[in-house]
Amino acid sequence: MSTQPLIRSKQTEKSINGISTQVVCTEFSNYIFIVLTQYGKIGTLVSVTPDSRSGDISTPMFTTKVLLGKEEALTHVCAKNLATFVAQEAGNRPVLLGLALKDSSIEAIKAMKDVIKSCQVW
Repeated sequence: MSTQPLIRSKQTEKSINGISTQVVCTEFSNYIFIVLTQYGKIGTLVSVTPDSRSGDISTPMFTTKVLLGKEEALTHVCAKNLATFVAQEAGNRPVLLGLALKDSSIEAIKAMKDVIKSCQVW
């Protein structure tokens, strides 16, 4: 009888705009944890959570909060763009996102979303 691991995790590495980018996705019972790094470090830790106050269930709102690291507007924008689809696909579970990016251009963020999808554990 084969048993499922308690914590499922996948990782990959891809070059995005010439920069080595590593992604690790881990599923916990209450969170999805994603590390997206171009520095080999966890970087800024951001919580992306569904907003329970949103009245329209078809277009859920998400709140971002920097837990560790530098508080910057671009961090919140990147986190929402990268993690919202994960939270929605995972049944509106919150996402804990570690970001350490050299390139945060729109093209790079789109490519990073595809890399995250390739590591889907939810």
